Amino acid sequence: MATKGSGLQAKVSRMLSKDFGKPILKPNKPLALRNEVANRKLRQGEASCLTEMSVMMACWKQSEFNHAACTQEVQAFQRCTALAQAERKARMGQESSGQGGRLHPKQANTLLKRHPNLYREI
Repeated sequence: MATKGSGLQAKVSRMLSKDFGKPILKPNKPLALRNEVANRKLRQGEASCLTEMSVMMACWKQSEFNHAACTQEVQAFQRCTALAQAERKARMGQESSGQGGRLHPKQANTLLKRHPNLYREI
């Protein structure tokens, strides 16, 4: 494992050096990772149950907002929202247990502060 890292360092130093002709890499900043990531908001998911809500509202409009006339549509919308909430809770449970795909920027920053990068160029 250590030989692979030193081999990579040798390749990068060869690409940066002027001993072998014109250097391939010309970095304008030091080649070291920062100890923080940008605090960007994660994208919101798509809205759920839009079709059921629009059917329910159309029914209300046709029946002049009589709730009793649109019980099937209201029940379908409530079933859909309950399902969507259960899926959202399951997804949040997976993300909090570390099985999610991405880290939140605050979590990544705390991990990077706990394990800082060495400030030296390769």
